[in-house]
Amino acid sequence: MSSRITTTDVLVIGGGLAGERCAIEAAAAGHDVLILSLVPPRRSHSCAAQGGMQAALGNCVKAEGDNPDVHYLDTVRGSDWGADQGVARMFADNAPIAVRELAHFGVPWTRVKGGKNSYFIKGERVDIEESLENDGLIMHRDFGGTAKWRACYAGAGTGHSALFAVDAEVVRLGVTVRDRAEAVELIHDGSRCYGAVSRCLRTGEHSAVLAKATVIATGGHGRIYGQYTTNATINEGMGAAIALNTGVVPLGNMEAVQFHPTALSPSGILVTEGCRGDGGYLLDKDGYRFMVDAEPEKQELASRDVVSRHMAQRMRDGFGVETKHGPHLWLDVRHLGDEHLRTKLREVWEICRDFVGLDPAEELVPVRPTQHYSMGGVRVNAEGEAYNMAGLFAVGEASCWDMHGFNRLGGNSLAETIVSGRLVGRRIAQTIGRGGVEAETRYANEALQKAEERAAELLARQGDGPGPYAVRDAMAEVMIGKVGIFRTGEELEQAVADLGQLLQDCDRIVLRSKAPGMNPELSFALRIKNMVRLAYITAKGALERTESRGAHFRSDFPLRDDASWLNRTLARWPDSAAAPELSYEPVGELDVPPGHRGYGADERIEMELTVEDYNRQVEEAQRAAGKLPTEGVL
Repeated sequence: MSSRITTTDVLVIGGGLAGERCAIEAAAAGHDVLILSLVPPRRSHSCAAQGGMQAALGNCVKAEGDNPDVHYLDTVRGSDWGADQGVARMFADNAPIAVRELAHFGVPWTRVKGGKNSYFIKGERVDIEESLENDGLIMHRDFGGTAKWRACYAGAGTGHSALFAVDAEVVRLGVTVRDRAEAVELIHDGSRCYGAVSRCLRTGEHSAVLAKATVIATGGHGRIYGQYTTNATINEGMGAAIALNTGVVPLGNMEAVQFHPTALSPSGILVTEGCRGDGGYLLDKDGYRFMVDAEPEKQELASRDVVSRHMAQRMRDGFGVETKHGPHLWLDVRHLGDEHLRTKLREVWEICRDFVGLDPAEELVPVRPTQHYSMGGVRVNAEGEAYNMAGLFAVGEASCWDMHGFNRLGGNSLAETIVSGRLVGRRIAQTIGRGGVEAETRYANEALQKAEERAAELLARQGDGPGPYAVRDAMAEVMIGKVGIFRTGEELEQAVADLGQLLQDCDRIVLRSKAPGMNPELSFALRIKNMVRLAYITAKGALERTESRGAHFRSDFPLRDDASWLNRTLARWPDSAAAPELSYEPVGELDVPPGHRGYGADERIEMELTVEDYNRQVEEAQRAAGKLPTEGVL
């Protein structure tokens, strides 16, 4: 075997919470695990999660009566009935276990203080007597779209705390981590994955890892929106892209893109929903609290898609604060007080101070909706295995598992990283054999050659073609301008045409730097066509889906259409094809029939079938496909 080819039992691509939690489960079972990560794991984007992790523990007064059933119902309603309800149920049942395990790993959860406590609820200070019996239990805060206070949190640095604790467990178990390493090609034979080719960002050298199981855990792809995202610069969607590039693995629900209501303007840095959960208000340019009228029941704590649309419409109507960077609204947390902000919302206080030079205890915070989360990703079954590719798994935001449907509830993503990582890691550990990796090295050599030829061709290319960053900027303008919060058929058609042209431009890219090793321009040029392909699928899926559901809002089709669109989009990109192929599958068997979410307008076209008939059709479709989607086998 070549020195450039190594073997392991489990290869995890991505060193964030989902990937590391999956690695822990496999390593604890005695398997060799290797993690490839663009950055040192503790710098993964998981650390940016601020607000909390949803788990039905019911430990405080405002959480009384909470249980996994209530969490499940909130998740299904939040998804606008686009979620796989079986997966949502499994998630809600396992979330309390996952949160308590994190406490065991060392996460310093904020705890209940027995006795009198003061909270802001719907703009009013409320005194609540917390049970002395619950003193010291994990505390909850209010997060959008939930019936109970459920978000477990560690101040405003929940993701940071969780990532450090999980990474410490990875270190304790002796898991091998290769950072500054990017997976650029999956090794496969068309039906089974055998590992991946990685490129060292320090040297530009390629190597291959053969594995019994390969896990994509690279996070979201928000950077297809350029600077108009809360995502880190590493969130370019390369895990989803290399799965798509197999030609057989589909991506699911790529048109489902979430915008977070409160990103700091103009930087786009996330300002946690915990600010509104703790009692913060949204104000327009006149200081008017418009969400009280827009959503009397939930107010600022309606689900993110609803709040973002109200904010965007408010700015459209001329009530935004005009700046050279575009309009914004205000987040008011002054009434929470300096002590609260410096302790329970410390990271928000620091972000405001460091990036816009203001004190949120004294001044209004400029915010606007910004792309935040991708509900779409590598389509996997309930056990985390990719469609059409044995041995390939995906977890976290890189996957379409699909518990979020068309809108994710705040705090459910952080919980998903741990729950899906834990469950999928356990599945892998229990299934893979104890013998060596069974794969012909020719697949690895072929993938190595393909990756090296791609880099060499870019370096050798001459001419007057565009640079990779120019293509990126053009792509971002298309996405934010035409595939944003409000969408129309005309704009989406133009977006698809524009992105199609950018795909052609990618084949003309010329580099200014010809260095073969540490060359950021080359590294980005190797990614940009993949990013444009992801953007194209997002726009195409949005164009074809002629309804509004969750975060996907068509101004020309404003109703949720359960009669025609109670399904999930699947997008494959066959080898040598000029465009993706879209198909659709049912959302899965229904336990909770489609209804009103409890917030937002109740405007929908009701399904024509009974739940029983719909479920019967789901089962028939799954059987006709050769296997039920939830029956994954390694």
